[in-house]
Amino acid sequence: MKKRVLGKSGLEVSALGLGCMGISFGLGVPMERAAAITFLRAAHARGVTFFDTAEAYGPFANEEIVGEALAPVRDQVVIATKFGFRNGDTAAGLDSSPTRIREVAEAALRRLRTDRIDLFYQHRVDPSVPMEDVAGTVRDLIREGKVKHFGMSEAGVASIRRAHAVQPVAALQSEYSLWWREPEKEILPTLEELGIGFVPFSPLGKGFLTGAIDATTAFPKNDFRNLVPRFSEEARRANQALVDRLGAIATQKKVTQAQIALAWLLAQKPWIVPIPGTTKLGRLEENLAAADVALTVDELREIGDALAAFEVVGERYPAQLARLVGR
Repeated sequence: MKKRVLGKSGLEVSALGLGCMGISFGLGVPMERAAAITFLRAAHARGVTFFDTAEAYGPFANEEIVGEALAPVRDQVVIATKFGFRNGDTAAGLDSSPTRIREVAEAALRRLRTDRIDLFYQHRVDPSVPMEDVAGTVRDLIREGKVKHFGMSEAGVASIRRAHAVQPVAALQSEYSLWWREPEKEILPTLEELGIGFVPFSPLGKGFLTGAIDATTAFPKNDFRNLVPRFSEEARRANQALVDRLGAIATQKKVTQAQIALAWLLAQKPWIVPIPGTTKLGRLEENLAAADVALTVDELREIGDALAAFEVVGERYPAQLARLVGR
C-alpha cells in the first residue's frame, strides 16, 4: 500500500484508511466481535495502517473492538478517535468542555489498549465552548504524551483557523466525494494554505457510488441512511444517472465504480486520504486496489464533464444533523 502524509503534520498513513464505524454502528446489524477483529486484522495485513473510530460509534464498542484487533500491531498503525458528544451519545448533544475532552481521552486509551492516541478529532464543533479552550486542552494532552496529533471533523473555516492558531491541526475529516464537492469551495484552499491534511469520510457516497444501491434497495431499520434525504427512493432514482455515467467510465478503464470514485479523490491532492468503510473483505480488497488506479488527464476531464452536467438530488443530512456541520 502506498503511503501519504497528512499535510505538514508528518503523520504518515496508508493512502487509503479504513472507516470502522459500520462495524458496530449506523449501518444495520453490527458485526460479531470475533468476525470484526478478524476483519480489521485482515485490513492491516493488506496494507492499511490508518484506522478511524470514535467513542460515539456504539457508543464505546467500536473503540474496544479496534483496540483488541490492533493490539498485536499497535506500533505499525495509526489510530484516530474522536470526542465531542455528551456521554458518547450522538443523540445527547455536544460536549467539548475541557473536562469532557480529558475524560474521553483517558477512556479511549483504555479501550484502545494503548498509551497514546495518534489522531484525536473533535467530532463536531461545540459552539458553547470557545475553540481556543478545545484546542488548548488537546495541546496539553499532546504535551503530556497522551495524544500525538489534533484533528477536527466537519468544521468550518473560521473554527479551523481559530483552532490551528492554538494547536496545529493535522487533519480535517469531512464528507467529500463525487457527489458532495462542497469542500472544494473554501475548505480545501484553507487546508492547503495551512498545511492541514484532509480525510474524506463517505468517499463512496455512503455506498451509492458503488452501483450496489438503487431506488429499490431496502435498508435495515437502524441504518442511518433511512434518515438521509439523499437516500429517499425519489432521490436515488434521480441520482442513478450519475452512477450509470461513472459505471460507463469504469467499464472503459476496466475498473469498478468504487475504484473510480476513490481514485478521483486521491487525484485531487496528495494530502487527501479517504477512509471508505466496509465490513466485507471483498469490498475492502476492491477499495484498496483503487490506490493503484491512475486516472489520466483526459479521464479526469471526462469525469469532471459528467459531474458538471449533473445536479445531485437530495440533501446529505436531515435538518437536525445539518445544523452540526460547517461551524
